[in-house]
Amino acid sequence: MKMLFAVAMGGAVGAVGRFLVMNAVGSQLGHGFPWGTFTVNLVGSFVLGALIEISALYWSPPPEMRAFLVVGMLGAFTTFSTFSLDSYTLIDRGQIGAAAIYIGGSVVLCIFGFWAGMAMLRQVL
Repeated sequence: MKMLFAVAMGGAVGAVGRFLVMNAVGSQLGHGFPWGTFTVNLVGSFVLGALIEISALYWSPPPEMRAFLVVGMLGAFTTFSTFSLDSYTLIDRGQIGAAAIYIGGSVVLCIFGFWAGMAMLRQVL
């Protein structure tokens, strides 16, 4: 029961964070391109990389904390399902170039963000 509560609470934090970031980014950069989803996936990948590295080197969080942060918070903050919808929408609109940039950029930069989060924590700690 504690584990489910941890996931639920983390999910609430992550979902609200995603909503706020996506709205802020959308209002700044516009809604013609899915900048909000792109941003949350990039930031989430970076944070996950940092959490994995700090957990491997210095901090062994209890299972409930790990579930809160990774499954709940980051799981709700990032969203592959929305990435899929945004990709399909761009393709359906005939914006093939924008779709290719979005898909390729998301995959490459999110993997880079994950690595950067780990590398930053290696330098800091």
